[in-house]
Parts: sequence; C-alpha cells; structure tokens
Amino acid sequence: MRVRLRAQPSAGRRAWRGRRGGDRRGRNRRRRRARPSLNSRGAAGAGCGLAPRGHNPLMDEPAAASAPPPPSAHGSAPDDPRAGTAAPTLRLAGHPPRRPAKRRWAARLGILVLLAGGAFALRETVFAPAPVEVKVVAVAPGRVEATVANTRAGTVRARRRARLVPETAGRVVEIPHREGQRVAAGAVLLRLADETQRARLEVARKALEAAEALLAESAARRDRAISEQTRARHLAASGVLTADELERAENAVLVALASCDTATARAAQARAEVQLAEAELRKCTLRAPFPGVIAEVGVELGEWITPTPALASSGVIDLIDVSTIYVSAPMDEVDSAVIRAGQPARVSVDPLPEQSFPGRVRRVAPYVLDVEAQNRTVEIEVELDDAEVAQGLLPGTSADVEVILEAREGVLRIPAAALFSDDRVLVYADGILRERRVEVGLRNWDFAEVRSGLAAGERVVTTLGKEEVRDGALAVVAAADAS
Repeated sequence: MRVRLRAQPSAGRRAWRGRRGGDRRGRNRRRRRARPSLNSRGAAGAGCGLAPRGHNPLMDEPAAASAPPPPSAHGSAPDDPRAGTAAPTLRLAGHPPRRPAKRRWAARLGILVLLAGGAFALRETVFAPAPVEVKVVAVAPGRVEATVANTRAGTVRARRRARLVPETAGRVVEIPHREGQRVAAGAVLLRLADETQRARLEVARKALEAAEALLAESAARRDRAISEQTRARHLAASGVLTADELERAENAVLVALASCDTATARAAQARAEVQLAEAELRKCTLRAPFPGVIAEVGVELGEWITPTPALASSGVIDLIDVSTIYVSAPMDEVDSAVIRAGQPARVSVDPLPEQSFPGRVRRVAPYVLDVEAQNRTVEIEVELDDAEVAQGLLPGTSADVEVILEAREGVLRIPAAALFSDDRVLVYADGILRERRVEVGLRNWDFAEVRSGLAAGERVVTTLGKEEVRDGALAVVAAADAS
C-alpha cells in the first residue's frame, strides 16, 4: 500500500493567500456598487462610461488621471498596491442607453411582421405559381338519359349459323364459292368425287327396269289366267268342261296372282335401291340450307374428308344468315329488375367506336348466369332497328349495349367528367376556379342533369385529374376551348 504525503503550506504562504482572497472580494464588491441601474438613463450612462442621449463627447473634459478608490467594507483602503490608481472610464460616443425589455420585444415583433409581409408580397409577385391550363364546357340544355350498360363485352351473333360437313367420305373435287360470298338456299357449296355413287345408281336403275318388266309380264299372265278362269266357269256351267278342267283354271289364276305379287315386290325393291343410290349420290354434294354468307371454308380441293365427331363440331364450311343478326350482352344481376323487353337500346361495336346503332331489347334471359360467383349476370338480346346496318356487322365482333331506362329533353346538363364523386364542380370565372356543389338528376357515362347550382352559360372544368386543379387556383382555358 502506497501512502502519498502532502506537504502543508507554511504560515507565510497561508497569510499571503488570505490577503489575495480579501483583495479579490473587495474588488468584486466595489464593482457591484459602481454598476449603473437599468431604469436610469443619465446616471447609468455616467456610471458605465456611456454618454447620455444628446451629449457631445467632443465637449467632455478630460478625465482625471486617477481617483481615490472607494473605501473598503471595513473603512480602510485595500492592501492591493493597484488600489490607489483609478481604472480608466470607457465612454461609447453617441450610443443611447439600453431600452426596457418590453420596448425591445415590440421592436423585434414589428421587424418580424415587416419581414413576413415582404416575404408574402415577394411570393405573390415574383414566385407566384403559373396559371394551370384547363378545359371547360359551358352549361347548356340538352338530352340526358338514365342508362344501364353491360358488365362485360357483348358479342354480335347470328340467329342462324351452320357449320356444314358432307354426310359421306370422299375426295373434294369442287368448291364453287369462297369466304365472304353470299349464296342462296340450295346453292352448291362443296362437291365430292361421286363416280362410285353414280355407278351404283345406274345399276339400281337397270335393276328397276328389269323388275318393272318382270312385273308387267306377271301382270299379263295374271290377266290371262283370270280371263281363262271366267271362261272355264261358263263352260263348266253349260256342261262342256269337266270339274278337273275348271280346277286347273282356278289354280292357274292363283299362280299368276302369286307371280304378280312377287314381281311387284321386286320392282318395289328395285325402286328403293334406286332411291338409296340417289341419296348416296346427293351426299357427295354439300348445299346451303338457308341463304347467307360463307364465313369460312376449311378444306381445299383434292383433300379427303371423313365425317367424324370432331369434324362435325368444327365444320368444313361455316354459313351465316346475316338477316338474323343480333347482339347478346351480359348485364349485372342488379340491373335485371329494371330491364324489360321492348326498351330502347344503343349498340356500339369496337370496329366503329365513334358510331352507335339504335335497337330494342328483344329478350331477357329468365335465369342468372353464375359462371363467376362474384360477378353474376343476366344475358339480354338486342336487335338493331336498321337491318342493313345489322347485316354489315360481322358475327363474333365485340359489342357494348346501353339500355335506355329514362330520357329527358331540354334540361341543363354538364359532362360527367366535370363532376366530382360527391357532386361538386369547379366553375371557371375571371381566371379563377371556384368550387360549387350542384344537385344532379339523371346521369349516364356522358352527361348529367343539373337541377340546381349552375346557370346556363357558366363554364365548368372537365380536366379534374390534375392536382393543381382545385378551388381558388389560377387557371387559363386551353386554346382549343378558348376558341
């Protein structure tokens, strides 16, 4: 264990420290007594060496070189040898005395207000945002409809459409018509090689001729036998013929009748063979069952066709009756309660997006399709009013349907794009956008009826997608709308 011994200061050193500490305490007391008061202007300024307000420092008398120090707290002068010499007084020429705290805070607050006002004026003039460009539409009277539309794309369909296949196997030797051509009912669409069928038909016809000749011969024998029977009966009655001769005449008639029946049956069979051969020959020719347009030909000359279930489902030739065109569209099950057969409708197709075609609801399905559990629909059928337009639409084309539930003419309306979701609009006037709430009546995807809140001629903004387009914003009308 190490012990550090600390030397004690001597008596003379302790006395010197005491005198030094006393000198410091005396100087601090003198300085506190000489500090000026904040509420006094003249006296404080003089005590601190500052000239009072309105005083000219150039006219001051030179300060004394020295001044006796104030007495100490014990009535005697300090022992410090520097105590006999007065410290020089520092005077700041022209500096006013310190102001009260309340006045200083008021001055600072005024400066802050002036700075804030200047910054606001600078922002409004130099850094003001540029006006946002908007598109506007004037409120005007017009037609507004309440409509319901399909949930998914509808389809243009034909009421009569057949995918035709020959009834027999064979090699394709003729295709008189190609895709897109109109054909009449009974027109030849396709022909197969029919040499075998024609030969069979010829054989059947010859057999029929032989059977018919045999039938004629049998009929003649029958007639002669009947005649001989009649004569034998008269002779037997007169006693000229015996009973055996009469019996032979009767038997001859029976044989002739049986032979005639056999010949008749053979002739009938021959006719059936002819009809069968003719039917087989007809199977080699594919004809149109109704007038229409050939949509597709799925075979070429020289190809061999064998009827199969797969071929029957796809077909060799697709024939469409364009006079029975209609549009089938799925509607939301919620809207099925307001859709009725006979209601006016409007049809648009993807190939002609800028056009719409009037029509009427022909049929509403009596059941709901639940192919998708979250999207159940009801199928409706719409027939177009213009048959020529309908015939120009291609089956399978995507189409949209709007069923018109109610319509009003001559009411104030605005584009649907000018409405916020909570029926607010932005009105453009004098370069400023002002928000306004309106009461809306009938509405659809294009227009909304305005019952109150706007007047005819006021202009509403239709470009609401920009963040800058808001209430109170500066705006300028786009060049196209301004003209």
